[in-house]
Amino acid sequence: MFPNFQPKFKEDAVRVKVDRDRCEGNAVCVGIAPDIFDLDDEDYAVVKTDPIPADQEDLAEQSIAECPRAALLRED
Repeated sequence: MFPNFQPKFKEDAVRVKVDRDRCEGNAVCVGIAPDIFDLDDEDYAVVKTDPIPADQEDLAEQSIAECPRAALLRED
């Protein structure tokens, strides 16, 4: 229908999910990647952009690795 349309994100883009049962609102992810993560009104981490833009993937991966409660999960 739109032959010139190009999707904004690649199909194999990184997606991140927050496990609210594990999240303590430490905001480590927000400190590492404030363009990707924020805290909601209950102080749980939330993903602000889904999927993660290609130029932010390294920060998303770092956030996943450094989350003290392992509350960030990469979805493929």
